[in-house]
Amino acid sequence: MGDAEFVRKTLIILGLVLLALLLWKLTDVLLLAFGAILVALILHASADVLVRYLHVPERWALWVASIIIFGIVLGLITLFGTQMRAQFSNVVERLPFVIDNFSKNLGFGAVSDDLSEIMNNMPGGGLATRIAGIGGAVLSGLGDFLLVVIAGLYIAASPELYKQGFIKLFPMRHHERVESSLDASGQALRLWLMSQLIAMACVAVLSSLAFWLIGLPSPYALGMIAGLADFIPFLGPILGALPAVLFAFSISGETALWTVLAVVAIQQIEGNVIFPLVARSVVSIPPALALFAILVGSILFGSLGLIFGFPLAVVAYVLVKKLYVRETLGEQTTVPGEAEAKERGGV
Repeated sequence: MGDAEFVRKTLIILGLVLLALLLWKLTDVLLLAFGAILVALILHASADVLVRYLHVPERWALWVASIIIFGIVLGLITLFGTQMRAQFSNVVERLPFVIDNFSKNLGFGAVSDDLSEIMNNMPGGGLATRIAGIGGAVLSGLGDFLLVVIAGLYIAASPELYKQGFIKLFPMRHHERVESSLDASGQALRLWLMSQLIAMACVAVLSSLAFWLIGLPSPYALGMIAGLADFIPFLGPILGALPAVLFAFSISGETALWTVLAVVAIQQIEGNVIFPLVARSVVSIPPALALFAILVGSILFGSLGLIFGFPLAVVAYVLVKKLYVRETLGEQTTVPGEAEAKERGGV
């Protein structure tokens, strides 16, 4: 191998290493971009419903769907915003007392004072500084959410522009494979997203109703927390139910028992009734694989990895089955979302 060839290959390797380091540094941005793609898929799926069932002209369907979705959100905020804000404030204010009460029932005594002392003694300031940091994190989260929504609108408005631009990053001979893989992945994500959003809404409504009947404080806020957390499979239902169970323990053992029974019953209804009805042809990832994907995402990428761990696993599952199992190993296998993508002529 001549000197020129050696230098060329060395530069290529260095360039790949630098590119990998750059992508690692930009993981948060890339995850937000993935979130924007999910928003675009939701908007397009809603537009398809308008075209199919309400016969809205296709060129207007996306904008009509966007206006309807954001109109519903603004309407809910207008009607219930004050009540929900008060209930969420009540949850935040009472949470230390609830944790202390639960800890005392277990025989550990009050822990909130110890937590405050630990936070005060930690490097970087006292409790006030930590609270300010939490406030900054909340504002940062709201800013990221707005960024994802706005970017999702742009992607939804011109999906082919971004898809073809991504395809052109690969050699010409791979364009067809890349495009078909993107279409299958997008359709699998679309199916999962729509079924998951419907399930989340049902969980939020059922949880709010159950917590209200049981007599928990701030039942709508606790129900909303349960519904939003349900976006994360496996771990989400546990995390979402935890505040309600803690509040129930602060009232009585009987209330806690009824709350646990209600949570279990709602999850059974979701898993055995709601999800099978709405999850037609949805990608089915082996449970253990999906659970480890969520855990790995949270360890590597923090909260964003926890939120997007499962949808990223959906994409990875489709790509592995299509590009490796079928096309590389030559095994016969069904690729989730592929048949639906062909019927639609792409995503």
